[in-house]
Amino acid sequence: MKLYEKMAEGTYIIAEMSANHAGSIEYAKEIIHAARESGADAIKLQTYTPDTLTIDCDSPYFQISGGTWAGDNLYQLYGKAYTPWGWHQILKEEAEKIGLDFFSTPFDNTAVDFLEEIGVEFYKIASFELVDIPLLEYVASKGKPIIMSTGMSTLAEIDEAVRAIRRQGCHRLCLLRCASAYPAITDEMNLKTMQNMAETFNVPVGLSDHSMGSVGAVTAVALGAKIIEKHFCLDRSIENPDASFSMNPAEFKQMVNDIRQAKKAIGHIAYGPTKQEISNTVFRRSVFCVKDIKKGEKLTEENIRIIRPGYGLAPKFYGEVLGQSALCDIKRGTPLKFDMIGQI
Repeated sequence: MKLYEKMAEGTYIIAEMSANHAGSIEYAKEIIHAARESGADAIKLQTYTPDTLTIDCDSPYFQISGGTWAGDNLYQLYGKAYTPWGWHQILKEEAEKIGLDFFSTPFDNTAVDFLEEIGVEFYKIASFELVDIPLLEYVASKGKPIIMSTGMSTLAEIDEAVRAIRRQGCHRLCLLRCASAYPAITDEMNLKTMQNMAETFNVPVGLSDHSMGSVGAVTAVALGAKIIEKHFCLDRSIENPDASFSMNPAEFKQMVNDIRQAKKAIGHIAYGPTKQEISNTVFRRSVFCVKDIKKGEKLTEENIRIIRPGYGLAPKFYGEVLGQSALCDIKRGTPLKFDMIGQI
């Protein structure tokens, strides 16, 4: 099923493999199966090599001085994290065999060409590449849906990127709110920005979530997210550059369940009793006879009251019936009806 069709049905949940395969294609296959069992709709890879992202250089410019990957230079990090291109077709077939959508994030034109060759149906643009307008234009020229993360981006940068994509005739675009920190903290997620992006650019929106736990994802769904993306691993004890901020299968499955339940709770605009409530409407208040009333006797505050349950006249008629006369004998505990009373 196509991306937009699935988004129309509910929240589309992406398991981001990234570096969690730890250099093992067998781990990569296990991740695909675990993601499917955990409720993901899609598995996402990243398509690059160290040489398509940077150069091997010891200059201070290329050193990572803080955060999760401190101590590596960029070339070393990407060498540890990349997914061999020779795996892609194998993993795509593995995913599709079990009903999991497969797509990837290209980081240069050669990656786009490669992904076109293996037949991906849509693309992801990473937050760091949002400013690479030539890459965005090349991806958009393929005429396929694009999901684009917006971490670090100013409104002006997002606008420029969206315009570049649309100039190529690509109008099937979804923007993801993202905090490009690893892991991200909840305090800086600012999910209201996601809603504003939907209004500003008239696109579906979602969340690429690098925070720990599922609070951000569930909150985003409550605010209208159509896509949730989370890094997914078999076990954080399997050493790789992304393990520390990835969800294991049990956590991911719980998140998916929470998202699905949140979506049901949001529901649709509906007034009146629900199916579950209908049987409880009898416990509303209504007008009852609280003393025996003889035929011809007037209804007073002493012999009728508004009490539970709800089998009698609605409380709004109480003032109207006071002072009217009983047309028959009425026993205490009888719900009052209009055919029992009148003017004599």
